[in-house]
Amino acid sequence: MISEAKFNKEIDLIITNAIREDVGGGDYSSLACIPDDAQGKAKLLVKDEGIIAGIEFAKQVFEYVDPGLKMIVKKEDGAKVAYGDICFTVSGNSQSILKSERLILNAMQRMSAIATKTNKYVELLEGTNTKILDTRKTTPGIRALEKWAVKIGGGENHRFALYDMVMLKDNHIDFCGGIHKAINKTKAYLKSNNLYLKIIVEARNLQEIKEILKEDCVYRILIDNFNYEDTKKAVDLIGGKCLTESSGGITLETLRKYAECGVDYISSGALTHSVHNMDLSLKAYE
Repeated sequence: MISEAKFNKEIDLIITNAIREDVGGGDYSSLACIPDDAQGKAKLLVKDEGIIAGIEFAKQVFEYVDPGLKMIVKKEDGAKVAYGDICFTVSGNSQSILKSERLILNAMQRMSAIATKTNKYVELLEGTNTKILDTRKTTPGIRALEKWAVKIGGGENHRFALYDMVMLKDNHIDFCGGIHKAINKTKAYLKSNNLYLKIIVEARNLQEIKEILKEDCVYRILIDNFNYEDTKKAVDLIGGKCLTESSGGITLETLRKYAECGVDYISSGALTHSVHNMDLSLKAYE
């Protein structure tokens, strides 16, 4: 994964760009009818149930828009919430609160949906040694938020992007001319460029796993679109020589069975690409 400093920079960029996109030259609705010095209070109201995520992000948005805003947290990231719960209150300049509102709601609604779905996967994996991973199947421009939400929900992050881990998938292997050629060219490239990156290689069948195991530099084998029986065979064949990851259309209904095959990880794009936003509102109050 990327460093904490790099991750924080990604969050800063998201906030800067989102405020630019949403506010532009000014929030004229507020500027037109609310005095510049007007003070107000608002609360983040839950109208759904699940795992809340994005509280810390909201803090950063308020700080960016107006350091004078004061936020009181009532529910921490990762807490279970139900209809009617209040997650935080914020007080200060009314125009600043309104300028922050949409970004915070958009982010928290999606982050909470992702955290809630991830938590369901985590609960299903209890009692096994398998961990759930996200993927790069994220919304362009807000990947950091979505991967943050996976962590809040109890999951783990796969690589962040193309630059922090090598993943040789079927197309890489086919374009390059085979597994051994792809792995050896990758090793040479990393060495010549002083790059210290872990290598994951995808296998489409048991024969490819045997070929991958002839190399000594593979960190994890991606057991892709295998059935249960062949997944068990693959895990036995690998025998702890490297880590294992199952992927490919694994659902809540099939998750546990794949975990019971003995894989170290299961990755699912559905954590981030197929969620229904949690219903949240930011409401003014006296």
